[in-house]
Amino acid sequence: MVIEGAHVVTVSGREYPDGHVVIDGDRIAAVGPGPAPRPDGEHRVVDGRGCLLTPGLVNTHHHLYQWVTRGLAVDATLFEWLRTLYPVWAGIDEHAVRTGATGALAHLARSGTTTSTDHHYVFPREGGDLLGALVTAAGEVGLRFHPTRGSMDLGRSAGGLPPDHVVEDLDAVLTASAEAVKRWHDPAPGAMVRVALAPCSPFSVTGELMRASAELGRELGVRLHTHLAETRDEVDFCRERFGCTPTEYVADLGWTGPDVWFAHAVHLDDDAVRAIGSTGTGVAHCPTSNGRLGAGIARIRDLRDAGAVVGLGVDGAASNESSLMLDEVRHSLLFARAVGGPTALGVREALEMGTLGGARVLGRDDEIGSIEPGKLADLALWRLDGLAHADVADPVAALVLGSPPPLELLLVGGRPVVEHDEVLTVDTEAVAAACAAVHRDLLEKAT
Repeated sequence: MVIEGAHVVTVSGREYPDGHVVIDGDRIAAVGPGPAPRPDGEHRVVDGRGCLLTPGLVNTHHHLYQWVTRGLAVDATLFEWLRTLYPVWAGIDEHAVRTGATGALAHLARSGTTTSTDHHYVFPREGGDLLGALVTAAGEVGLRFHPTRGSMDLGRSAGGLPPDHVVEDLDAVLTASAEAVKRWHDPAPGAMVRVALAPCSPFSVTGELMRASAELGRELGVRLHTHLAETRDEVDFCRERFGCTPTEYVADLGWTGPDVWFAHAVHLDDDAVRAIGSTGTGVAHCPTSNGRLGAGIARIRDLRDAGAVVGLGVDGAASNESSLMLDEVRHSLLFARAVGGPTALGVREALEMGTLGGARVLGRDDEIGSIEPGKLADLALWRLDGLAHADVADPVAALVLGSPPPLELLLVGGRPVVEHDEVLTVDTEAVAAACAAVHRDLLEKAT
């Protein structure tokens, strides 16, 4: 495939206002200015005039099953929201998870996402193969996928937040985690599926499980993920229960380093910012969800300056009903400037967090996140010649600051997943109807 005539933003430092990209199989073969060299043999030429070509967006934090539980507890704090939603989530099963994940991933594709994570930590005892349902959904939609085998073992009776019937015991979690890695994790170059281990949060997981999961993850060679410092309530919980901050607590359990990434990291003191930065720990910044739940604004400028690896995430669809990755790019910039002034974050820095930053968080920056020869052809071609964007002087500003533009083409490993703003891989109308039916069923179960 050849794409030419587009404004190409490589994110690795170069831009070509009238550029080209040549794709050979699942890899980028060439990128540069002007018309593309024509490869031998049959090839498709995509006219990119009027378009902006970027790397595909990388979503570093999500709860895909929540797509079928949206619109609940819309004016609640995090803990209030969780107490409302846990009884609904207790009814999920393999069908519900696969349906919700298909809807969420198809929507992500339409917003320019080529790689997504998922943090799944609710495993009802009769739910079936929930992680398998997620992997199947990602395969159907066609996105590169980094699911995490989440866990909770600190129920309400032991001082945690989740109801006892949705938690597991430590040995069961570790066994299931090892099985998930063995079954789904692919360490090979170009992998479509890689697995991480992800105990949920300090208020739903014991320290024993946190430490054991870190040891198991490193033994198996996979990454580690958890929620951290999302709200002031969590900070208060850690100080009262453990006598320290959330960051100090997890660091003592082995949860810092370049193989770890935290979701949210909103309420950090200066010591925490320095600790995360100095250890090269990753952060999944989720500005829209943080705003929806009133959690606060993460110190992204400070974290980046301290050396932290920062990507973006939409978070669960029940706390971000939009779930558009492009919203996260825009909101990361607006929130940073709201507290730090107009120079706190640039439009290209925001786009970098949504692409190469996310790739670094997932340990995939050698393969995705920028447009360079040899990297995977995970690309988004945005149409900017319509009324909403045509007269915006800077096409990157048009993408980041303007309304979400039509997606002309989305490629994952060179394979078209979206064309002319339509998902090619699944019937989105049928998926929408199925999601609505599951939503109704879950609410009926919970009453």
